[in-house]
Formats: sequence, structure tokens, C-alpha cells
Amino acid sequence: MNLRSLIVALIVALMMALAGCATKDRAPDQTPPVLVSEDTWRQVDWDIVTASVAAKESVKDYARRSMANWRDLAYQRTEADFIPWFTGYWTQQWLTLKVAWYKVSTGKETDPAKRMANYLQEQYHDRVLGPVAKQINPGVVMEQATKLYVQLLGTQLQGIAPRYGVPLDQFDRRLKDIPAIALAPPPARNASLYQIIHTDPVAKLPAYVALVNQIHTTARDVGAGPSDASISSVAKRTSEKLEATLPTRGVASAVAAAVGRVAGTMISLAVSGFGAMAHESERSEMVEQLRVILNVALDDERRSLMDNPTTGVMAGVYHLSGHIEGSLVKTFTPPVELEPIPQDLPSPGEQPLLDDKHDEQATDNGNATE
Repeated sequence: MNLRSLIVALIVALMMALAGCATKDRAPDQTPPVLVSEDTWRQVDWDIVTASVAAKESVKDYARRSMANWRDLAYQRTEADFIPWFTGYWTQQWLTLKVAWYKVSTGKETDPAKRMANYLQEQYHDRVLGPVAKQINPGVVMEQATKLYVQLLGTQLQGIAPRYGVPLDQFDRRLKDIPAIALAPPPARNASLYQIIHTDPVAKLPAYVALVNQIHTTARDVGAGPSDASISSVAKRTSEKLEATLPTRGVASAVAAAVGRVAGTMISLAVSGFGAMAHESERSEMVEQLRVILNVALDDERRSLMDNPTTGVMAGVYHLSGHIEGSLVKTFTPPVELEPIPQDLPSPGEQPLLDDKHDEQATDNGNATE
């Protein structure tokens, strides 16, 4: 019995030893890494460029519709508020007094027409551009357009790696090598394509926040736009016309009386220079001229807001797409057909992406730009 048990134990030990040798001799079961050819990477790069261009064009359509609505709202408020106010009889009397006051209270270094232009620009912003910005703010449209571009581009990129059989880890490394935001040191002001499409929401990304703030700051520093230039032109002509209605003598004493105790003299000077009947006979012509000037200015403003690559509503998109597309290898390989980008884009003025507190902070920055 003991002998038999010993034999069985020896047999089992021998079998285990043989199995161990077989295991050592057999190569480990490992899948070799996928080697992606240079031609395939060129196709991948071209598809990334194509996806960026497609996303940019779709966002441009959204921005164009938003700014067309902005212009229409500005037309309406100009027609309903600013033109009636500016061409009104009592406004003209008040402006006459202001011109007279500017004339006698400023030195040679200050042009009364320039002071009148500043006053009318303030009025135009308060009566037209400010209220319109509460409905459609170009600064907010810029932020929305940038987020929408990132969203659409990220959707398009999802199909590229499977299309060419590229492992996801290798594709991600490729995206990490593609710059998307390039402002300046420190590194927090720069971001790769991988970072912008994998940060949810993108407003959490420090480089994105820096980009948005830079665009808003540049827009504020630039200051005057076409509408301001046109208001200045109107102000200059108005100042010259009103100045011509002032008596050639006694202007200083009249204006001094205007700031004195007798308020009635404030009106008497204006009435003496511009009668109510004469004003009404000229008002229709004044209204038509002002309408043409300001509508042309608003058209110019809309074009500037659409086309300016550093301060316009597409400035963020142009920054991202310019670095992404510019960094990739250009080839002559024809682009593949990408799935169409969804056309149910948000209506102008609507928020295209879900916001969180970071988005609200960015929007607050945009509201400061009017």
C-alpha cells in the first residue's frame, strides 16, 4: 500500500514537472503593438483638419445669424428711440445750449465738436447698444461660438481612430501633440487639442479662460467701432450746424445766464436760434439722413464683429482652428467623407452648451463688453 502511494506521488510529481517545462518553453500570450504607418497618420491628420474646417463653418453660420439678429435689434432701437430723441425739438435746443457752453467753457485744446461727439456716443450706447446687449451680447456670442466649435469638433474626432484602426491610446497621444491654445508662458495659458475636447466643460480649462479674457480685454482696449465713428461724424455736423444758429455776440453772457438762477434763460437762447416751426420743416430730412448714416454704421459694425480675427465673435474659434490646422502636416490625400455635423444649431442668442458656475463666470466677463 505504501509502495503504491509512493509510485502515484512520483507520477504526479513527474507530470507537474513536465507541465512546468512546457509552460516555460511556450512564449507568453501577448498581442504585439499595432504599428500605424506614416500614410495612415497623414490620413488621420487630414481628417482632423477636415473636421476642424467643418466645425468652424457650422459655427460661423450660428455666429452670422446671431449678429444679423443683433443688427436688426439695433436698427429697431435706433429707429424707435435714438432718432426720435435726437431729432426732437427740445433735444435740439438742449444740444444748442451744450454747444454754446462748450464754446465758452473750453480752451483751444478742446474741440467743442469732440465733446459733443462723446456726449452723443454715450447717449447712443445708453439708448441702443446697451439695451440690445441684454438680448444679444457680442461678447457672449463669442464665448458660445467657441464652446460650440469645441463640442462639434470633439464629436467629429470620435470617429477618426476607428476609421483607420488606430489604437485609442496612440490617437490620444497624437491629439496631445497638437496645439489648440497658444498664448504665452506660463504653460497654464496653453492647451492641446486633447485637453480642450476632454475637459468638460471647457470653461474649466485655465487656458480657455485666459483666451476668453484676452479677447474681451483686446475688444475693450480697441474701443471705438464703426458706429462710434459715424456718431462722431453726426456730432461734428450737428455741432457746426447748431453753432451757426448761436448769436454772433453775447454767447458768453447767455451761457452764463444758463447756469444762473433764472432757468428760463436756458430755453430763450435756444428758441432764439432755432424756432419750432423751422425745426419741424427740416425734421423729416434730418430723420432720413440720420437713419441712413446709422444704418450703414450698424452694417459696418456687424461686419467688423463677424470678421475681426482678434476681437470679433469668431475670435476664439479662429484662434483654436488656426493653431490646430496650422500645426498638422498638409498632404494631397483627398479628404474622406465625414458624417455631417448636426444642423439643429442653437438659435441666435441661445446658449449652445450646458453651463456650470465656470461658464457663468465667463459670461459675466462677456457682459462687460458692450
